Amino acid sequence: MPAKSTKQRITEAALKLFEEFGFHAVTVDKIVQESGTSKGGFYHNFKSKDELLYTIHESFISYIIDKAHQAHASWSTPAEKLYETVHSFVRMFEVYQAHVTVFYQESLYLSPVYFDSIKKKRDRYKDMMFSVVKEGKQQGEFRHELPVPITSMAIFGMINWTYKWYKAEGEYSIREIADIYADLIMQAVLTEEARNKKDYQRFFLGHKVM
Repeated sequence: MPAKSTKQRITEAALKLFEEFGFHAVTVDKIVQESGTSKGGFYHNFKSKDELLYTIHESFISYIIDKAHQAHASWSTPAEKLYETVHSFVRMFEVYQAHVTVFYQESLYLSPVYFDSIKKKRDRYKDMMFSVVKEGKQQGEFRHELPVPITSMAIFGMINWTYKWYKAEGEYSIREIADIYADLIMQAVLTEEARNKKDYQRFFLGHKVM
């Protein structure tokens, strides 16, 4: 395995410290000490502690946006796009759980320019979810009585909370958890006709080995 870069070491140390002590209680000196780097190394990679916090937030948001774009480009039906988007959203916690935790704890401390950039990316992801739910209703795959905003925000609310309880050493792997979430969501939004489609049976736990 290649050695971690200075930037990776600083980011990992900052994640640990921010999660444990909070953004304001952690100094650049503490981050440098924890990461075994230098102040010169820190400022070579980040203009400030604010930029480091932004980078932590930006990394996981960019990841889930990229995965959603892949789902939309790779699959043709709204049901397939939603299933793959949900699955990638949940699996994100395997790599970015600490990033999400720090985001929810410390996002209010982002300077306005960084906060606005993150908000724009979060809004892009929200719009992608809204659009696929709307498309599913228009094409008759998703139940017409489910409002687009409430359905979309319910999906976000369900999945976002995973950062609080997911443990890599827990009973279920992240992929199994993603299967469970996907089953719950697809069972809830699909019409009866869509649920019975042969190609869609892969969405449901009854057709998987747990």
